[in-house]
Amino acid sequence: MQKNSKHKQKEAKHGRKEAGRAEKTKSNTETKRMTSIARKIHMSWIGKKLGLYAGMDLLLFVLLFVGWIIDRELVRFGELRLDYMRTLAETQYLQNVTYVVTDESGRVLLRLALYPALQVIGTVVLVLLFFQVMGMIFSYGSESRKIRRILAPIDEIALKADELSKMTFTEEKYQQIEEAISSLQPEDAELISFGDADLQGIEAAMNNLLIRMRDSYRQQARFVNDASHELRTPIAVIQGYANMLARWGREDEKVLDESITAISHESEHMQHLVEQLLFLARGDSGRHKLTMENVSLNDMMREVYEESLMIDENHRYRCRMEDGEIIIRADAAMLKQAVRILVDNAAKYTENGEEILLGTGYTGDGHVYLLVQDAGIGMAEKDIAQMFERFYRADDARRFQGTGLGLSIAKWIIDKHHGHFEVLSRTQLGTRIRVIL
Repeated sequence: MQKNSKHKQKEAKHGRKEAGRAEKTKSNTETKRMTSIARKIHMSWIGKKLGLYAGMDLLLFVLLFVGWIIDRELVRFGELRLDYMRTLAETQYLQNVTYVVTDESGRVLLRLALYPALQVIGTVVLVLLFFQVMGMIFSYGSESRKIRRILAPIDEIALKADELSKMTFTEEKYQQIEEAISSLQPEDAELISFGDADLQGIEAAMNNLLIRMRDSYRQQARFVNDASHELRTPIAVIQGYANMLARWGREDEKVLDESITAISHESEHMQHLVEQLLFLARGDSGRHKLTMENVSLNDMMREVYEESLMIDENHRYRCRMEDGEIIIRADAAMLKQAVRILVDNAAKYTENGEEILLGTGYTGDGHVYLLVQDAGIGMAEKDIAQMFERFYRADDARRFQGTGLGLSIAKWIIDKHHGHFEVLSRTQLGTRIRVIL
């Protein structure tokens, strides 16, 4: 028994040594890999710097040479004469090339031997290039360390990913994960807890996913409940009047007219509600495709203003536009639909004869905005935070007919245009909504 125990201890010790050796080998391999990548990046950077230095030195050589010639002419003539002829005296040897300046009659005014100047300037540029190369050699170590320091986070991520990909779990751990998932209920607020240090990363990832899934589940459940509630009323009204028609409508003409009017009104309300629900459902599923084009905001708001004057005779409309054209990239039909929703809301909650203001302009930091302002019932502070939620209606707004989906549709459209709302509202004073684009 003692021999077996000693034998097992030796095997365990040997296994730990092998695991440590494997871990060390893997670490060395990863280090070599990152070293190779850092070296390639560094050599590429050195090549680019050499090319840059060579180009700069060549440009310096040309500028110094041209500057020397100009200086010689200024010394000789006192000014730079553009009417003189300048040529290079061709010769078989570079040492004998001369720069010649002549007047209109061909008389030689200046003759310069170029080779000595080229030697001096070339020597200066080569010395400069030498010091540049030496600077690169001396800075090699510090640049290499800097590159490694920049790549260190990437190296750490790669090692962590490799560790996760090679992580092995026992059958017991897999069973533990399966049991924890099986015991969850969609409506519960409970999160997964394995109580195992090896599974902490998986536990955190799964709990984050659970939180998002439960939020989505609650939103969908609330959406279905609210939609059912909104549809229940018109269906009940239609059923009631249909029963009245079945009982007395054939003989009583008054009941017949009243029932037809009510059924027509409620069916229109249902159609409008269903269209709004379908719009939001298509938007959530990504089936709405925006057609972006150049749109004049002033022209669009002017159209809405003229349409409002024609449709709504119960309110006074005023239009205040920014001077000049305001052009943005937008889906004209969608953006106009969002503005119409805001205008319809303003008209619904504003007493007859009051003013509704439409406008465009620029914010203090240069962004474009659309404006819809009314003198209606306004909103309380707590309602402003929830006004864009689906089916949400403030207590004061419930006496007005509506579905509670219009502002949700407007928000979806503005979000797709990467804009946002600025809302200022006071109870019994009115509401100002600016759409910042």
